[in-house]
Amino acid sequence: MNPKLAALLLALAGSPLLLSLHGPAAPAPDPQEGRQKLHVFLLAGQSNMEGQAVVDLDHEEHYNGGRGTLAKLLEAPEFKERWGWVRGDDGAWSERSDVGVWYRTPHEEKKGPLSIGYAVYGGRHHFGPELALGKVLGDRFEGPVLLVKACWGGKSLHVDFRPPSAGGEVGPYYERIFKELDAALQGVGEAFPEWKDLEPQLEGLFWFQGWNDGCDGEATRDYAGNLEQLVGDVRERLGDRKLPVVVGETGNMNNPALHKAQAAGTRAARRRGPAAFVETRAFLREAKDSPNTGHGHHWFGNAESYLLVGDAMGAAMVELLPGPSRR
Repeated sequence: MNPKLAALLLALAGSPLLLSLHGPAAPAPDPQEGRQKLHVFLLAGQSNMEGQAVVDLDHEEHYNGGRGTLAKLLEAPEFKERWGWVRGDDGAWSERSDVGVWYRTPHEEKKGPLSIGYAVYGGRHHFGPELALGKVLGDRFEGPVLLVKACWGGKSLHVDFRPPSAGGEVGPYYERIFKELDAALQGVGEAFPEWKDLEPQLEGLFWFQGWNDGCDGEATRDYAGNLEQLVGDVRERLGDRKLPVVVGETGNMNNPALHKAQAAGTRAARRRGPAAFVETRAFLREAKDSPNTGHGHHWFGNAESYLLVGDAMGAAMVELLPGPSRR
């Protein structure tokens, strides 16, 4: 190269003139680019999402001698073959560190690795659909998963969870769903320090609710429309019109009209984004084989029922998620 030209290029290095000769400057690197994802799922609904399955309470009068509890069911070889992962060989209840649960009950915040105990009651004697559901999702992703529970007993979609698009007064618990999600995401660094540098990515919504609406004729008739509007409003609020949604049937209630409405509402929601309806009636066990014989509204507290519901809803979500991973 001519020595004078070489000297000129060296002098111009980094100047706007030289940059213009080589095209526009490369964009600054995105600090979010390449960050590992924290896969977040929202679990919303009423008392059956809160968790009513009994782990180990066995009082003969109040818990039917432990029939249908998780501990009792694990004594059967065929049950242990499928669900034995919930308890270690040493008898301790298993914990899964790559799946976390955040749940703010009326009395406390429960947060930690997936295991028993994330129910509305104190202690570790109950669980909800999150136990089996979390295992399915944990197996699906290489990165960590966070389950955020936003659920309150005795609440209807017609009134308490009423979405804006349904008209009338917006239900106070509709708004609380987002408050719970925000609180969980803001508290990730404190609750799960090992995940504080991960980028949260909301992957899907689970909806398990309906008993109160099934007890009211007008609410039952309006359920399909209210559910479609709920899904649409939640997607709009969260900025993801294709957010996958799984709806669990209120299969412990003998109300065909409600079941049809739940299925119809899910089909309507599916026209605008991925959604799945999970039938659950086959998971109901008899009262005599369950710990809470008078609590049909809570699946009689039967542990197998809640495991089957969670497993089926988790599998339905996996089918909705695009590709082998969304890392």
